[in-house]
Amino acid sequence: MKLQQIIKQHRLELLFQQGLFGFEKESQRVYADGSVVITEHPKNFGNRSYHPYIQTDFAESQLELITPPNKKIEDSLRWLSAIHEVVLRTIPDNEYIFPMSMPAGLPSAAQIKVAQLDNPEDVAYREHLVKSYGKNKQMVSGIHYNFQLDAELVKTLFNAQNEIQSAVEFQNNLYLKIAKNFLRYQWVLLYLLSASPMVDDDYFKHGVPEDLSPIVRSLRSSEYGYVNAPDVNVSFDNINTYVESLEHCVSTGKLIAEKEFYSNVRLKGAKKARDFLQTGIQYLEFRLFDLNPFDPYGISLNDAKFIHYFILLMAWLDETATQDDAELGKARLYEVALEDPFTSTAYAEEGELLLIALLDMLKELGVEQTVTEIVQEKLTQFAQPNKTLCARLVDEIIKFGGYQQLGAKLAKQYKAQAFERFYALSAFDNMELSTQALLFDVIQKGIKTEILDENDQFLCLQHGEHIEYVKNGNMTSHDSYISPLIMENKVVTKKVLAKAGFNVPQSLEFTSLEQAIASYALFENRAVVIKPKSTNYGLGITIFQQGVQNPDDFAKALEIAFREDKEVMVEDYLVGTEYRFFVLGDETLAVLLRVPANVVGDGERTVAELVAHKNNHPLRGDGSRTPLKRIALGEIEQLQLKEQGMDIFSTPAQGQIVQLRANSNISTGGDSIDMTDEMHPSYKALAVGIAKAMGASICGVDLIIPDLTKPAEPNLQSWGVIEANFNPMMMMHIFPYQGKSRRLTLNVIKMLFPELKI
Repeated sequence: MKLQQIIKQHRLELLFQQGLFGFEKESQRVYADGSVVITEHPKNFGNRSYHPYIQTDFAESQLELITPPNKKIEDSLRWLSAIHEVVLRTIPDNEYIFPMSMPAGLPSAAQIKVAQLDNPEDVAYREHLVKSYGKNKQMVSGIHYNFQLDAELVKTLFNAQNEIQSAVEFQNNLYLKIAKNFLRYQWVLLYLLSASPMVDDDYFKHGVPEDLSPIVRSLRSSEYGYVNAPDVNVSFDNINTYVESLEHCVSTGKLIAEKEFYSNVRLKGAKKARDFLQTGIQYLEFRLFDLNPFDPYGISLNDAKFIHYFILLMAWLDETATQDDAELGKARLYEVALEDPFTSTAYAEEGELLLIALLDMLKELGVEQTVTEIVQEKLTQFAQPNKTLCARLVDEIIKFGGYQQLGAKLAKQYKAQAFERFYALSAFDNMELSTQALLFDVIQKGIKTEILDENDQFLCLQHGEHIEYVKNGNMTSHDSYISPLIMENKVVTKKVLAKAGFNVPQSLEFTSLEQAIASYALFENRAVVIKPKSTNYGLGITIFQQGVQNPDDFAKALEIAFREDKEVMVEDYLVGTEYRFFVLGDETLAVLLRVPANVVGDGERTVAELVAHKNNHPLRGDGSRTPLKRIALGEIEQLQLKEQGMDIFSTPAQGQIVQLRANSNISTGGDSIDMTDEMHPSYKALAVGIAKAMGASICGVDLIIPDLTKPAEPNLQSWGVIEANFNPMMMMHIFPYQGKSRRLTLNVIKMLFPELKI
């Protein structure tokens, strides 16, 4: 099959570059000095028998982080980033993720505990590996690169040729071509991307080999790494010989199971190799790669892209390597692995020619210039070996006095980075914080998650056969369709609650600005709230706590409200303190005091300067990417200042509290204070009743309460309902400005998946 010719004739250049990408990253948990921990796999990660993202590899200390398959490399790296942040914020404070492939500070063999998995066969398999290879070799880590060609590409290529009549045979041959050519030229990737130049002497079971240099390119990929015995020979010539030779190794006891075959390319997509004869190879797993210590997640985006196009080149090449060629490639791999990383490889000319062929392929495919630049930069490293990853790593190791010391420094640095915005998942920062918090928890607990629509915050969660859909972090199938429609309309909300016997303030509704302004006399000297009928996040709300006293201010507040909706409410202002109740099912889980946007004077700075200082708080930002929002100094804030006889240039006295908003929404700059434990239970019960009246399983209820310590009475002097909210913000309860954190996203998960017993 002339693959290049078919791709050009059928204009498959873009489709050829598509596929599915996934990563599996092994890493040791270590202490601050870089030595391997002797603790068990953290129980906060849920059960390893089903966890799709966080597993243990050989030992309890060895994490295996697994991304779901994605159509873009960037998305798989985003998942790898998110999983890392979850792990780093979950493991004990004194533990870190070691960024090097070769283990450092190994404990005694007796202290290295093999992974205690639920399936006894999995434990027995690891115990067999101990006898065959020893514990230390099992502690080596790397990153596996999974790649699947686009199914439509394979189908189109098959239909465009007539040499092979079976679609399964064609697919097997195509993947085997990639695998064999990769095995032939894998040394090129090792030369460019290796990063395991040394290891502690105690790594070796029988002492350091006499002929081993102190510094090499890759111990992990050398004969001293985690490799099969020399007598394990599996043929890649064709799928039949592959299956038969692999089965022979198992039947003769050279391997305990097929998965013990540690080729740098694995054929994937079936439980047993023999199944490939019927179902075909589905994707390839490339296991060659050392961890890149200079990247927080073990592999950089540029390197991941380079590997992708290198793999495509293995299919693009006219020739297909034979089994003898693959054996030659293995021999060269071992040779290059033990070379001095500062010297040019013995096979530099072959490597340069291969990358020139890669550049030619990129040109034929019309690949973006950035990828060409990545390859060109790699090409220069054959003439300048000091620029390779391994050489740069050795320089840093020498600078820091040892690879364990450097690994410890980087491990601590990467953990600190994971906590810089501890309330977010940096890779999914465009999503709402409540959705990010839920995503954090489902990754941690091992619930399989698909992001259906990132912009619309739509997730599909799955455990076993149980599937749930979640929008915005807490909108689920447990709510009726009508509930959010009721709560979205403030007029309807009040009428529904009044019918149900709850205390609601009196109000009038207006559909035109002129009509509302003309009604000024009805509200003069009355304390009122002016708000849009269908508002959320406190937008367009103005409160006259001291009573309406100026027609112009009244008209301005109405104008602001009408910007948000075509219908506006003017309702009585209730005296007391406003609290937000978060209700889930039959329980109020959290109560928050939301203090309206304010600053406290110091006798020196102006209001504007005090606001700027308060806005520097680490929790404050745009309110969507941060738990708290920066305080604005817009029209509503300036109206509020005017009520207090001030403007933004006024200098408040020491200790003077200056109100910048009357409404207490966090989304308009307010402060959040947890009051769950202080609130009288009668009000918590009221909030549950209000949520049920709304027909909502999850609801945010806003109550005005003069005294939270006294039991509720059936009158507006005791309490009143301001509004009920669908999709209530959870982040302000999870990360309050003051008080105890309430991890409400876990409660949402418990409601959706009660079988998990979280």
